[in-house]
Amino acid sequence: MSVSPSKGDLRKIALDARDAMDAAARGAASEALAARGLPFEFAPGTVVSGYSPIRSEIDPAPLMRALAARGAKLALPAVMARGKSLAFRAWSLSDRLTLGPLGILEPSPAMAELVPDIMLVPCAAFDRLGHRIGYGAGHYDFTLAHLRKVKPITTIGLAFAGQEIKAVPALAHDVALDYVLTEKQAFRFQGS
Repeated sequence: MSVSPSKGDLRKIALDARDAMDAAARGAASEALAARGLPFEFAPGTVVSGYSPIRSEIDPAPLMRALAARGAKLALPAVMARGKSLAFRAWSLSDRLTLGPLGILEPSPAMAELVPDIMLVPCAAFDRLGHRIGYGAGHYDFTLAHLRKVKPITTIGLAFAGQEIKAVPALAHDVALDYVLTEKQAFRFQGS
């Protein structure tokens, strides 16, 4: 009987592949993703939340810069506490960020809180059904489940092409993405 790999095993494989990319390749991939932009139109004033990249994550800043130039309002997440929804605070590319409780850069607590229309979500791994593996804390799944009770939100996973895996062992509480964008391709999933 064969044992399927766990999320932790799959996360490690995908993160090892990501970490193996050199900084120049990661930067070029971030720029290539931004050059393609979003695979759909959006109205000026649309709130787009990104994230502050950690470790060797694909950098959403080039894409966010392009979206802001087209009229998007930008926001970044702030971690409130485990088991609580992320807060999204207004942010512009020139704003100074502060170190949050998990060591991730966030906008100041003085910045206005916004509810995103589009969320750019980091992926440790993803599959072609729109499932993602994060870092295991469940912040985005919990936040999406909570915010989608308020309004529709389009979720877009960002990752390097090498982070694609055959299948994510998704659980009932895992929220599928609407899209995944890589430096090579845009994936659209059912329901989006």
